[in-house]
Order: sequence, then structure tokens, then C-alpha cells
Amino acid sequence: MSLNRDLITRGFTDLEKSSRFLAAGELHDIPEDSLFGGLSYAANPDLALQSLVRLLAVQPELSSLVSAGGPDSEALFRLLGASEALAEFLMRHPEHTDVVRTRPSAEPGRADAGALRTALLHSVGAEPGDRQPVAKLTGEEAYRALRTRYRRHLTELAIRDLGAASPTDFMPLVGLELADLAAAALEAALAVSRAELASSFSAADVAAVRLSIIGMGKCGAGELNYISDVDVIYVIDADGLDEDLAVRIGTAMASGISRAITSAGREPALWEVDANLRPEGKDGPLVRTLDSHLTYYGRWAKSWEFQALLKARPIAGDAILGARYAEAVAELVWTSSEREGFVESVQSMRRRVTENIPAHEVNRQLKLGSGGLRDVEFTVQLLQLVHGKADESLRTQATTSAIASLSSGGYIGRRDAQAFDQAYRYLRVLEHRIQLVHMRRTHLMPEDEASLKALAKSSASSLLETRPAAAGLTDQWQQTKRLVRRLHESIFYRPLLNAAANLSVDEVKLTAEAAQARLAALGYLDPRGALRHIEALTTGISRRSALQRQLLPVLLDWLADGVDPDAGLLGFRRLSESLGETHWYLGMLRDSKAAAERLCHILSSSRFITDLLEVSSESTKWLGSDKELVPASFNTQWQEIQSKMSRHPEPREAMRLIRLIRRRETLRIAIADSSGLLNQEEVGWALADTDRAAVLGALNVAEGVVHAAEAPLTDVVVVAMGRQGGREITYGSDADVMYVHRAKNGADPGEAQAQAERIVNQLRQLLQQPCAPAILAERVLEVDADLRPEGKKGPLVRSLESFREYYRRWSLVWETQALLRALPIAGNDDLAGAFVGLIDPIRYAGGVTDTDIREIRRLKARMESERLPRGADPSRHLKLGRGGLSDVEWLIQLIQLQHADSVTELRTSSTLEAMDAVQEHGLLPADDVVTLRTSWRLTSRIRAANMVWSGKSSDLLPSSRRDLEAVARWCAYGPGKGAELEEDYLRLTRRSRAIFERYFYGYGD
Repeated sequence: MSLNRDLITRGFTDLEKSSRFLAAGELHDIPEDSLFGGLSYAANPDLALQSLVRLLAVQPELSSLVSAGGPDSEALFRLLGASEALAEFLMRHPEHTDVVRTRPSAEPGRADAGALRTALLHSVGAEPGDRQPVAKLTGEEAYRALRTRYRRHLTELAIRDLGAASPTDFMPLVGLELADLAAAALEAALAVSRAELASSFSAADVAAVRLSIIGMGKCGAGELNYISDVDVIYVIDADGLDEDLAVRIGTAMASGISRAITSAGREPALWEVDANLRPEGKDGPLVRTLDSHLTYYGRWAKSWEFQALLKARPIAGDAILGARYAEAVAELVWTSSEREGFVESVQSMRRRVTENIPAHEVNRQLKLGSGGLRDVEFTVQLLQLVHGKADESLRTQATTSAIASLSSGGYIGRRDAQAFDQAYRYLRVLEHRIQLVHMRRTHLMPEDEASLKALAKSSASSLLETRPAAAGLTDQWQQTKRLVRRLHESIFYRPLLNAAANLSVDEVKLTAEAAQARLAALGYLDPRGALRHIEALTTGISRRSALQRQLLPVLLDWLADGVDPDAGLLGFRRLSESLGETHWYLGMLRDSKAAAERLCHILSSSRFITDLLEVSSESTKWLGSDKELVPASFNTQWQEIQSKMSRHPEPREAMRLIRLIRRRETLRIAIADSSGLLNQEEVGWALADTDRAAVLGALNVAEGVVHAAEAPLTDVVVVAMGRQGGREITYGSDADVMYVHRAKNGADPGEAQAQAERIVNQLRQLLQQPCAPAILAERVLEVDADLRPEGKKGPLVRSLESFREYYRRWSLVWETQALLRALPIAGNDDLAGAFVGLIDPIRYAGGVTDTDIREIRRLKARMESERLPRGADPSRHLKLGRGGLSDVEWLIQLIQLQHADSVTELRTSSTLEAMDAVQEHGLLPADDVVTLRTSWRLTSRIRAANMVWSGKSSDLLPSSRRDLEAVARWCAYGPGKGAELEEDYLRLTRRSRAIFERYFYGYGD
């Protein structure tokens, strides 16, 4: 029991078996401390102990190394505890046990590729200096010598790898040396194959055939696994020799190579030589001439074949022929993304790979599964193929170096690139350690506890003092998978890739000549000016310039989809300069199609939003998130305003912050509106909430200013009127208001009235206070109190009792009509309720007299004749013109005055809600209400579009084709539909006017 406990403490799991091996005679002379000290280095002490005993049986001289302990035996125990297959190699060849007598280096290096080639060629008796080396050994003797020498070098590499302080840092060098070693083995195998052809072909014919071995996949990329199929393509050339004969000789050479590497024999095969990536795959000839390859790629190759060729690299055989092949296919590779449907085909291929994983392997796959190595590799390769046609820095084959290049060029964010790189290295280390054990081609995580514990230790840093737990390994692997999957999905399916793939090299490079021609073709009116903007954005070596070089070829197209691409490009330049080196801005545009397209749409279609964005550039963040574009509620804004006022009590500063909040929320609403995230009613409600919060904030500041000098004598309420009261405003709308106050108990009425006037005047001044930086697009909230009793002649603010007395004795019918849209928005809640209680019996009394109706008609006719601007076309005036907003609203308000006493649904300040009630209760024919509603909506939308397009308010339907086109786009008409909008507006307003005249004036009765 004592021994078992000791073994468990030391990390053993198979206690019975290990106990037997500890009693083996081979260990009798080895001090216990030295033995267990050495076993502490082993990832799997059970395996290390068993292999040690078996190795000592054939090489007893190693007992002195084990007895020495400490660093002397570290390499031996690390190897024996990580790889049963390499231990068996040393048992088969004890003459090579000298490799374990080296002390591991914390920062090991890579073996020289030339030295490996020389060593393996010498192993078969070939001279490395010959252009076409021919081996002296053939058959089984050659195969055994080649494989033995290969495995010796493999063992040396494994020892360096297992002793590295940081396996993830050393991983790229491991993959590269494994690829070099495979290339050297293929070179030696080719030398053997040439020697073996002597019995079938003449020496002259064999010498005339030059064969180049092109490494593909991981071997071509220089990131091979410990055990993996080595993907190759064979290219031949034979000047002066019949092509059929050359192909037969070349095929025999290739077959001989495979035989030397993979045939059964006393020394096991190394790995499979896989030529299935060749043209036509298994059905195609094993070897081809260079011209035959190029003909196939030019006529019949599929997109996936060009993705595979990304890794193509001459690794053995005729170097000159290999270089010719690489140069010829490179052009095909780096233009392949221009093929129709290229990006989609790569994406669908990745999905097919995942779908074809056997169900029992899905949760164990390191390579093919979700969040595995393939997710990293496919993502990196797709970005390389799309962007590498213009950016030669991306034309690298190893995944880790490609990630670094993509990060340097701005194609992947720095943090994402670092995370991707570390995740890839970690997964590759796990894959290497799993394969090392039995030197078998596998990509599955082990399931048993003992194997997981061994893997945890062998993949961790050798500097760790504690033994990593299996559970910790599993957790880290799952976290890595989630990270890789998230990055893969956000980058691999990046919509910008499709757009970038469809551009030619000249379009991507934005050369002056190509760019100017393209700009003109896209519809830029000032191509030279646009080119100057492009040069300013892309010149230089900064990361920002690199990202803008990447983005602009695509953004230019999207800007051109707008009404004014020239203004859009200028706006993009101004915004980019405003944001400077902000890390998230260009990365967001690169990674989010929604954000990029929204920005382009805004910049080329809205002066109003562009100007707001320029001074609130941080708000560009919202473009990539629908959640960020949800308008803030009134309560949310009011809480923020209260917080600002508490921290900044100085009136001008408090009001500046309130104005900034209003400007920010107006911008948010406008962007959401332009993105189709809000309907017309939601825009009106959101803007009304924003104005309400600003007015309430201003009222609190104003009261604070007045009350700082005198005691509070009265409460003030701001009552919204007109469209503000109906919560149906648009961008740039003024606020029609009335002010009501009520003196506090014991206050002198006259003094209370005077104080209320001081508060209201202070409120009006604060709302019109400039907000730095002042911009054209921002509209201060103009407050208009002309709808108060007696209009401009009446007092600016009245007491509640004064309102009561006025409405009882002197109120006119137009004032009752105006009260239909009265809605308290700021001030004392009790006073607001009392005011509503006062006016409801007046505005909803019903039963208007014929005299009242005649007066309303007279006032409407007078407004049409006097208030319509001189020279304005009545058919195009949105507010006062025929069938415009005023016609619809006055008709609905007349019906409210007539029927609100009996139809409670008419008791609303909203025109649209009142229209719904009119239709529901049959107060007008349903078809007529539909026409009125449609006309009112379109007219309101055009009014908003005028402001959004130009940054200036206008109540006229535009006459210019360009302005009309811009307004039509905002009103959800497609490109080129300006005339259609104009026709719809004129038709609807004609019909609306006819309905208005029929029911308001009684024409046609």
C-alpha cells in the first residue's frame, strides 16, 4: 500500500504493471532517487518506466545515464514518457541511443535543411552535390537505411521539442523542420528510385527526365505534423524525349519514391505519399509536364484546387523545374478569388468538411471539428486569396506567418490575430503530442484519464513546477475551441470578402489611372477630386493607411450607390481624419458589412447625419450594432440629464451637456431611421422624447437660476402644442408650447406671475444657447408660444386660474381646436394633471355649432391665402399646399371637435391615432381615411427627407432631379425612382384635397 501511494503521488496510474517493472532486474543497480527523479520529467511515467526497462534490456550501457540523474537523463525520460513509437525505434536500433545523451535546451533551434538533405542522401549512398542524385543502395537495404536515418533525426527533433520551455513558441520551427525532413526523405527516395529504374529504362533516358516534387498542404507550407500524409504533385520535363516515354519514366520514378517511403519492410514505413491533389485527382496521370498542368488549371480546375495550390512549394527533385512551376501557378492562385462564386465555394467547402465528421468523433476532433485547426486554416487562406492578389506581403504559406502578415496589413485586428495565432499554436502542440505517442496519424483528443494527464503535462511549459490536471487541459481546449469558432465565424464569413473578391487587381490597388476611370464609371462627378481624397486616405505606411487601402476599393462602390458619392467620399475622409488612429473604427468597417454599408449610405445620402457624425465621431460605433441604435427612452435620458446636472451645477455647462445629449440622441434616431430600424411613428415618438427630456432639463436649470436669487413662489409646466403635442415631429421641428404656472400656497399672485415669467424667459434663453462645436446640422430647439391665449398679444405665461377664466369667458373656436394637441411635457406633475383636467371638458365637449364650423372654415381659407409663401406652387407645398399636412390635420381636428364627446378614441393629441378612430367608427369612409393617412405619412416623410438630405428644413417637394432622387431614397423608393415619388405625391395630395374639400367645406354635398 505504501508503494502504491508513492506511485500515485508520482503520477503513475497503472500501479500493478508499473510495480512489476520497478522490480525488473535491469533497474537493480540504479539508485531510486535517480530513477524517480528522471521519471518526474516524463509526461506518462507508466509508459516511460516500461520503455526504459525494455530499452535497458537491449542497451544496458544506458543504466549509467539513468543513474547519473538530473539534467543528464532528462532528454531520455522526456522522450520515453511521450513516445512509445520512438522508444521502440531506439530498441530496434540501439546504435542510435546516443541521441538521448544530450541535455535539452530551453530555447532549442532548428536543424539545417541542407544538412538533413545531405544526411538522408548519404544514407542511401547518393551524392548531394549532383543535380540528379542517384543512390548506390536499392531495394530493402536502401529503404531501411533511409527510414532509419529519418527516424534518428525525428527522434532528435522530438527531444528538442519536448524539452522546449514553451512548446507553442517552438511549434512553428517543429513543423518547418518536419517538412524539411520529409523533403530530404523524398529527395533520397527519388535517388533510390532513379537507381532502380536502371533495369527498366536506359540510363540516358532516365537522366533526360527531370522530375520536381511539389510539396502541398502542410508539407508545402512548412508546418508538417510528426506523422501525416505528405501531399505532393509531380512535374516532369524531358527535352528531346518523346512525351509518352517521359511520362512512363516519370510515373515509374514517382512510384519508386512511394515504394521507398511506404512499402512494408524490416523498418516500418514512414508515412503515405499522397498525390491525390494532382489535376483530376486519383483519376488523373501521376505525373504531368508543366504545360499539361497549366492547361488543366486554366481550363478545368475548380476553386478548391487553387486554394490547395496556395501551399504549393518545390521541396525535392529538379529545383529549376520546380521554380518554373511555382512561378507559373502563383499567378493563377492570386487571381483565383476573382472567379465567380469563389468565396461562397470556399465557405461551403468548410461546411462540408464539418458535416462529414463521423458522429462519434465530433466532440474529439482537433483538426476538422468546430473550433479546430481547419477553422483557423480556412479563415487565413480565404483572407490571403482575396487580398493577396494586390498585397504581396500576404503571399506566405505557413499559417502562423500568414496570420502575422494579415495582422500587419490590417486584415485582422491585432488582438484577434494574436488570439488566433496562440490558439492555432496550442492546438498544433496538442496534435503533435497525441501523434508522438504511437506515431499514428490521428487528430482525436484522448478520452481516458491517464492519456489526458499525460497530454496535459507534455503540452505544458517545461518550466511549470506543478503537474497540470486533465480537467484543466479539457477546460483550456474547450475555451480555445470557442475562441477559434467565434473568430472563424466573424472573419471567415465577413461579407466584405465577397465584395473584395469581385474586384480586379487594378481596382484593388487603386492606381491613379485605374482609379480615376473607375470613379468616373461609378458616377463620381469629380473623379480628380475624389482621387485626391483617396490619395490622402491611403498614402503612407501607417496601419490606418493600410486599412483604408483595403477598405476603399469596396467602399467606393457602396458610396456610389448613394445620391452624392463625391460628398460621401469627402465625408468619409473628414470622419476618418476626425477619428485619427482610433483602433476600433476601421476594424469595425472591415469586420461588419452592416456598419460599412450603413456608413456609406449615410455619407452619400445625408448631409444632416454626416455633419452630426463628424462632431460626434465616437457615435460611429453604433453602426455595427442594431442594439446600440435603439433610441433611449425618455426616462433613460432624464436620468442621465439629472446625473449631469448634479455633477455640473453651473447653468451654462449643465445646459451644454443637455444639448449634447439631445444632439447625440437625435443622431442615434437618424441613423436607426436610415438603417430601416424604426418606422415613421417610432421616429416621431423618439424625437419627441428627446425634445421633452431637453425641455425638462432646461426647465430645471432655469428654475435653479431663478431660485438661486429668490425663494420659489410658483410651479411652471410646459405644455406642448401642435405636432410636438401629437408626438409626430421630425428632424428640425420647432416646439409649439404654452406655459402655465400655479402660485404656491401663501405666495403673492403678482410676485408668482413675475417669477414664472423670469423662469420661462430663462428657459427660452437656455434652449437657444449655442452648443460648441456649432454645426449646421444641429438645430437648437426653437420654442414658439404663439398658440397661447390671445396669441402674441397675450402674456407669455398664465396662471392656471387665468387659463380657466380665459377659456370660460373669451376663448375662440380656433383656440379650442389648438387644445386638441395640447400635451404637458415638463414641470410639476400635479399642475400638469390639473391643466389637463381643465382643458379636457373644453376640447372634447363636442357639438360645435354651425357658427363655429363657419369660423373654422374661414380661418383655414385665410391661412391658405395668406400664409402660403409668395410664388410657392400650392401643389408642391408639403404643409400648406393642396392636400398637404394642414388639410388632413384640420379635417381630422374638425371631426374631433364634432364627435370627441361621444367617441372616446378621438380624445388623443395624435393625428394618426385620431384617424384610426375615425375609420374604426365610420366617421369617414374607410377608403377616404386610407387615402388621407397615406398622403399624410408620405408628406411627413418627405418633409423629414428634405432635412436629412440637405441639413436644412424645407416645406417644398423638391423640383431638382437630384434632390428629388435623394428624397425618394429616404422615403424607401428604389434608385432612379424620384419621378415615381413625385407622381405618387401629386396623385395622393390631389385625392386628399378632394376628400378634404368634400368633408371640410362641404363641397359636393
